Amino acid sequence: MWTGFHHRAMQELHEKYGPVVRIAPNNLSFINPQAWKDIYSHKKTRAQEMVKDPEFYVRNPDAPHIVNGNHEEHARYRRLYSPGFSARSLREQEPLIQNYVNLFIKRLGRACEHGEAPVDMVQWFNFVTFDIIGDLAFGEPFGCLENGATEWLLKLNQIEEAQMQYRVLQHIPLLSRHARQIVDTLVASDAVRGQDGHRKLTHEKVSRRVNNNASRPDFMEHILRQPPGKGFTFGEMLSNSATLLQAGSETTATLLSGTLFLLLLYPDKMEKLVKELTTSFSSDDEMTIDNTDRLPYLAAVLEEGLRLYSPAVAQFPRQVPKGGATIDGGYVPGGTSVGVNHYAAYHSVLNFSRPNEFIPERFIDVAEFPDDRREVLQPFSVGPRNCIGRSLAYAEGRLILGRALWKFDMRLSEKAQDWMDDQKGYVTWLRPPMEVYIKLRHG
Repeated sequence: MWTGFHHRAMQELHEKYGPVVRIAPNNLSFINPQAWKDIYSHKKTRAQEMVKDPEFYVRNPDAPHIVNGNHEEHARYRRLYSPGFSARSLREQEPLIQNYVNLFIKRLGRACEHGEAPVDMVQWFNFVTFDIIGDLAFGEPFGCLENGATEWLLKLNQIEEAQMQYRVLQHIPLLSRHARQIVDTLVASDAVRGQDGHRKLTHEKVSRRVNNNASRPDFMEHILRQPPGKGFTFGEMLSNSATLLQAGSETTATLLSGTLFLLLLYPDKMEKLVKELTTSFSSDDEMTIDNTDRLPYLAAVLEEGLRLYSPAVAQFPRQVPKGGATIDGGYVPGGTSVGVNHYAAYHSVLNFSRPNEFIPERFIDVAEFPDDRREVLQPFSVGPRNCIGRSLAYAEGRLILGRALWKFDMRLSEKAQDWMDDQKGYVTWLRPPMEVYIKLRHG
């Protein structure tokens, strides 16, 4: 796991031993669709619920947040956040989102205004998704598209490094109790400083949003309108806003980077998607969240991108309750850590025919792939603790990718041909630069 190629080892283990693999003395990995329901779905009673593994989900020093909170905390956070992630709110947020996508298209256009030019598309996807989620989480722009990588974006990259190293040490029995101290003092001092800086910047942003009485369609609006004692504490605002910022930007930027790379590797798929886009719209700015949701091939491309390059690399473990439980047809003792491994499940011949090929058609021409178990693809998880930002991620993915491909012709540089081959993944991917040559398709 320390090397960053744990996902490959997990794939090989499941290929060798089947749909259930014991990966540690008290840890099981699953890849069958039924395991999603058995582990993560709603349960009839609280006693049957599989709580998040506390060794993996570390509590925030300021306050718990929507990802690592217990049952009661999560329910309250989700109830308060839900209005900001509703279909109605997404429609109200669309002008804000479109403004950033407009700027994204404008900046790419400026880069190739004198002809074909190389750009790092990983960086540009980071910029646009970070600006969008930052504005929705804190109520003010970050300025990445205007000014380049901000101090905050750089700190987030450092934080990811620290989190990955911490989780690796948690799996080593003699070191697990001291994992935080080891990471803080010996392994990733830059990352620790990044975490401290991240907290400071979050504090400043949240303070300004709390003191801004203007109504705006962001995630904080409903929470700030709650009567005293009914909303978030200030500490909860800090921890939840920081979590949404990191998760919201990382997920969509990863989806966009991986899907674009795969399209560029498979020119016939790219041609088919571009044809759908250019025959459906006479200009890229005609695209909306609603009308792009009616493009079947674009939807299939994003699903296949999520399958081959899921933002979640590993598994997000739960703990079997006392008395044990049946998972995928087998009994598992209480206290066992269990989860579905995204990468291994999505790349398994048990679940998909030709699993390592980019075939969006598998999500359209179902009869052509009768043995594919598409229900195993759950990149946003399932059950009461699934990702609250799922609809937003899909909406951003459709708009950003759709508008970029309508506007620009793209090709991979020679140095980017193997971009995905030796990429390291821990909880999420460490995405290196991806050099792509772009030129205007439509002026």
